[in-house]
Amino acid sequence: MKIFLVGGALRDRLLQRPVSDHDWLVVGATPQEMVKRGYLPVGRDFPVFLHPDTREEYALARTERKSAPGYRGFTVHAAPDVTLEQDLARRDLTVNAIALPAELVSADGRFDPTPETLADPFHGQRDLRDKVLRHVTDAFREDPVRILRVARFAARFDDFGVAPETMALMREMVAAGEADALVAERVWQELSRGLMETRPSRMFEVLRECGALAVLLPEIDAGAWTMRAIDTAARLKTSLAVRFACLAGGFGGSKGSVASLQAVCERWRVPVEIRELAEVVAREHSHIDESGALDAAGLVRLLERCDAFRKPARFAEALLACECAARSRAGSGVDESDAPWPQRQQLLAVLATASAVATDVVARAAQQSGATGPKIGEAIHRARVEAVAASPGQA
Repeated sequence: MKIFLVGGALRDRLLQRPVSDHDWLVVGATPQEMVKRGYLPVGRDFPVFLHPDTREEYALARTERKSAPGYRGFTVHAAPDVTLEQDLARRDLTVNAIALPAELVSADGRFDPTPETLADPFHGQRDLRDKVLRHVTDAFREDPVRILRVARFAARFDDFGVAPETMALMREMVAAGEADALVAERVWQELSRGLMETRPSRMFEVLRECGALAVLLPEIDAGAWTMRAIDTAARLKTSLAVRFACLAGGFGGSKGSVASLQAVCERWRVPVEIRELAEVVAREHSHIDESGALDAAGLVRLLERCDAFRKPARFAEALLACECAARSRAGSGVDESDAPWPQRQQLLAVLATASAVATDVVARAAQQSGATGPKIGEAIHRARVEAVAASPGQA
């Protein structure tokens, strides 16, 4: 039994990037031996175990054979006779197919790899130096999720290029219908991770180049301003919800565009809170952009449509998404040193003023005068409009 550190930890250390977690590979062991040593079995599709002390994952060396279309169509063979090189050969990219003997990793997780100590049968170190994302073997074509992973890695390592032969292989996979077999959970998982990378536009560039974007997200306008908007949101280290809203803003603000957004969210099972923010932005971004021309009543109605009184934090995120999109349409980015976007200042000030209205007092007064139901809501609306109209910014 021999244990190796593999994958992303080595890649990131060789790139002098922070190492967030460790992936361990066990060669020459059986599941029974792992359990006997105190490891806890957790793998559903193949043998994976948690270390009894560190709780880090340890996977048995395995090979995979395509047995059906799509992500789940694999027959897995995990046995003591599977070699390190055979396991590395099934991995996606050469930069992820590097291994280091576990005895060279200290108890606190530190390690200092050198070319002599690394197992690198597919020349991943060379591709790291040359800044190339290259598939390991032709087995790459057996897992369509790898198309998304390459695109995601391109967004993370935005100065890396995709090897021509890898791009050609991805095009072949799309043409063969492999992208159509992707399950919703994996598509959203990879897209959401890619949106959180350094330059998310690279993910969509790669997906467009291999033909997968037209299959997975035909509704998305991957035009220049949309790509600038999501990169701007990434530069500002915004939340996933803001970044997705910037992307979805490419649909425009018409009812048909909102319907297209809803179709994407339904197809890829986008989480409700992310979906709701994107819908607010898609529906209201043009009104937010032009809010400087609204009177007090129009401003309060805009806040009400955005549900800003009940969800002020979400409204602030909607403003941030709209700001990224507006600046990007104008051909500029944004960073912390830029002048404030006037719409944000104005609308947040209006929200603060309108929210300061003592709605309980207004509601009681309306009830005492005989108002019920919607009439009470109308009284609160009027009080907020009057407060905004009387504020210095509306003078």
